[in-house]
Amino acid sequence: MFWSKAFIPTLKEAPQDAEAISHKLLFRAGMIRMLTSGVYIYLPLGLMVLDRIESIIREEMNAAGAQELLLSCIQPLELWKKTGRDEQLADIMIRFEDRRGRNLCLGPTHEEVITELVKNHVNSYRQLPVVLYQIQTKFRDEIRPRFGLIRACEFVMKDAYSFDRDQKGLEKNYEAMFTAYKNIFMRCGIKFLITEADSGVMGGSVSHEFMVPAQSGEDIVLFCKKCNFVKTLTEDKQENCPRCNTALEKKQTIEVGHVFQLGTKYSKALGANFLDEKGQQQTIIMGCYGIGVSRLISAIIEQNNDEDGIIWPREISPFDVLVLPVQSSNKEVMDLAKKYYSELVKKGAKVLLDDREGTAGVKFKDADLIGIPLRINIGEKNLQNGKVEISLRREKKINLVDKNKVVSEIMNLLKKGA
Repeated sequence: MFWSKAFIPTLKEAPQDAEAISHKLLFRAGMIRMLTSGVYIYLPLGLMVLDRIESIIREEMNAAGAQELLLSCIQPLELWKKTGRDEQLADIMIRFEDRRGRNLCLGPTHEEVITELVKNHVNSYRQLPVVLYQIQTKFRDEIRPRFGLIRACEFVMKDAYSFDRDQKGLEKNYEAMFTAYKNIFMRCGIKFLITEADSGVMGGSVSHEFMVPAQSGEDIVLFCKKCNFVKTLTEDKQENCPRCNTALEKKQTIEVGHVFQLGTKYSKALGANFLDEKGQQQTIIMGCYGIGVSRLISAIIEQNNDEDGIIWPREISPFDVLVLPVQSSNKEVMDLAKKYYSELVKKGAKVLLDDREGTAGVKFKDADLIGIPLRINIGEKNLQNGKVEISLRREKKINLVDKNKVVSEIMNLLKKGA
């Protein structure tokens, strides 16, 4: 993509109401815009990041044996009445009545809908286990939307559901999802903590949260530096680690994932049963596994930034490489920039070429702001000596490379995960 033809409206300053560093940088880097409180538009760069996160999630979920589907946003309220959650989640549910007088809601989550689907199509132990997932928009009427994508009224979630014949099967799928989650978050380039959690209105017994330490985090966990024990803060007092008696430290965190062993809460309420080997009716046992996909964008930025802007991890960045001709008016500089661009694209790299007219200062500031991991700086002075700069955004490291070896050097760096 050529920058001159792209829609990347960068800003020198963030809006005054932007609090979290991720919120400020997403605005300044031209990745999102707010339509109204808690509701955001993803601009092209932001959507590219969202797509890359979703791709990682799909790869890991598919590898763990889950199958993707897409459930409806609009849900009949009668399903929620069967589980009683129409009252439990009344404060955040967006409800309405259609022209036929049907009571509906915009789904804040999908346990009821997926259980109803499986109930109607699974009736024998031979059809179990089943693991289904979706990447879908959720709607919650948040009392206080804040921190941009961290707490929004409309957001993207990956929610998966396992259906098993017994507890042993549930535990096997739970472990598979647990491992997939660790893989996803490691590939997203974030440091995270895992803590046992309260299942809350979701129900069930065993539950774990995946928490990203960040200054803008609304959740607080207690962490042991010595043995890595983690627990959710329940009382505001100093505690020692139950494993090694070391004083626990408080950490602000963002919840990015939550997994639950639901058991039979939803299957009992909605009549999701199956016939076992003896022809006797049994209740399906369920698990639920959620990731805040859009929230993950903010969590990644909270841990990957500096005073100049975003520093995208390799697998998340909207582009792999930024080609920056310092003097766009110089034909030799621009011809070489376009040559690198074409060769890298042919080799499968995602490349942005900054072909805009303007000062070098503006180009370099924008480059740092949007955070692409690798940059090729082509300037008249170095080019006279047959050299070109390769810059690594995270390390702020610049290497002078022979102009004829730039493409091969970039491809080697990409293979190494630079």
